[in-house]
Amino acid sequence: MEKEPKIAERLPVMQDLDKGKTYKWCACGRSETQPFCDGSHKETDITPVEFVAERTGKKALCMCKRTSTPPYCDGTHRKLV
Repeated sequence: MEKEPKIAERLPVMQDLDKGKTYKWCACGRSETQPFCDGSHKETDITPVEFVAERTGKKALCMCKRTSTPPYCDGTHRKLV
C-alpha cells in the first residue's frame, strides 16, 4: 500500500466553505473531486481529513498534500522540487 500522497496540484485552491458544514479533505491526492475526498484513498494507507468550517467564505486548501496544517495551505508547495 502507498504511504506517500500524490501531489494533486502545486498551488492551493481557494474554496468556498460554509460555516458549520463538515468536509472531508483529500489527503492522498488521488481524488477526482479535489480538494475533497471521493474514496480513492482506499488503495492507500492515507485517510482523508474531516473538518468543520469555522466560518463562511473562501479558504486556501492545500493541493500539494504536504501541508503541516491540513486541510489548509501553509506554503509548503513553494519548497517542492
